[in-house]
Amino acid sequence: MADAASRLTALAEELLGAPPPIRIRAWDESESGPADGPVLVIGHPRALRRLLWKPGELGLARGWVAGEIDVEGDLYEALEALAGLIWERSEPGPGLRSLGDPRLRSAVRELLALAGPRFWLPVPPPAEEVAARRGPLHTKARDRQAISHHYDVGNAFYEQVLGPSMVYSCAYWRDGGSLEDAQRDKLDLVCRKLALREGDRLLDVGCGWGSMAIHAAREYGAQVTGVTLSREQAAYARKRIAEEGLTDRIEVRVQDYRDVKDGPFDAISSIGMAEHVGSVRYREYADVLYGLLKPGGRLLNHQIARRPEQDEAAYRVDDFIDAYVFPDGELAPLGRTLSILEEAGFEARDVESLREHYARTLRAWVANLESDRRRAVRHSSPGRARIWRLYMAASAVAFERNRIGVNQILAVKSRDGGGSGMPLRARNWNDADGR
Repeated sequence: MADAASRLTALAEELLGAPPPIRIRAWDESESGPADGPVLVIGHPRALRRLLWKPGELGLARGWVAGEIDVEGDLYEALEALAGLIWERSEPGPGLRSLGDPRLRSAVRELLALAGPRFWLPVPPPAEEVAARRGPLHTKARDRQAISHHYDVGNAFYEQVLGPSMVYSCAYWRDGGSLEDAQRDKLDLVCRKLALREGDRLLDVGCGWGSMAIHAAREYGAQVTGVTLSREQAAYARKRIAEEGLTDRIEVRVQDYRDVKDGPFDAISSIGMAEHVGSVRYREYADVLYGLLKPGGRLLNHQIARRPEQDEAAYRVDDFIDAYVFPDGELAPLGRTLSILEEAGFEARDVESLREHYARTLRAWVANLESDRRRAVRHSSPGRARIWRLYMAASAVAFERNRIGVNQILAVKSRDGGGSGMPLRARNWNDADGR
């Protein structure tokens, strides 16, 4: 097919209402578009068939996962260039989702011609896509399946991406520090906000590979119960805890937080877990945690948020992330999360945005993955390594461009009479005494 790149450029302009901001190279080695910067490589016409059958982000993502779409050059620069055209359009043009619009028949005919003679045949999704899901959202059984898809992919893969800290949430950066330093500082910030003291009972909801539990027990003398739905995480955490000599201070369970019955606790940490809860269960989540705290107890809720939307369905994560990364995940606006926590009885005492910290953390994780891609593939699969690279890089750009944010909410279950036990200077966490 002669000069497929020029035809793709013209087609993209017709569908999106503006010329592509980066250069395109097609499967016939033809190129079109700006001479400088990254190159979007469409390596096989099969990628266009995917768009015909699944217009929009998911079709593009399937092409990426299959290796039919790639970026040559700086991936972040490419994502930045495409963001304003695809994800952040204030006045959307026809768009890839409107391929069935009769007004776009000429564009569709061109896409069919480029896709090749077998365009009518659907292309099976590449591996690692979430299998068909059954039943209502956020039942215990469905949540277990979703968590297993994301976390039970091999601890060795996460060791490479996350580094020695094994913390899968945003770090707390200071100038000149390493990722490990920044993750340690984040865990310490959480412990100080919770005012942990020797002998306090801490419930760590979504305890991951045990890093928060270990820090709280080792540095603050807390008695920690960690719960996770991932068996691989739990096994890894228990091994680390034994190596630290902390088995008398930490218990890790494979358990749904809704099944925890041995409260009350002095404090609860929930770091990067509430994104899995979903809007239909969030009030239940808040009620359960409130009921598990002692009067005067504190909750530290560390959670990604999206910008406010009129439509609650928009809280669902993007199609690519739902299909390949975080099944059934939802990102609510900060205000909604605060309102539900308050409705459950909590008093919100502090909110701290860490948006820029998460962007920097994600870039560090991408650098870890890219430092040895062959190793990443060996510990997972080619598709999985491509998925994580795109999802983390795209998420970094989303945080930097303020499409999403992340916040730590410190909330208190008041004592009888309304006392909070909080210091007068709320941000001087080292000065938190008495509850």
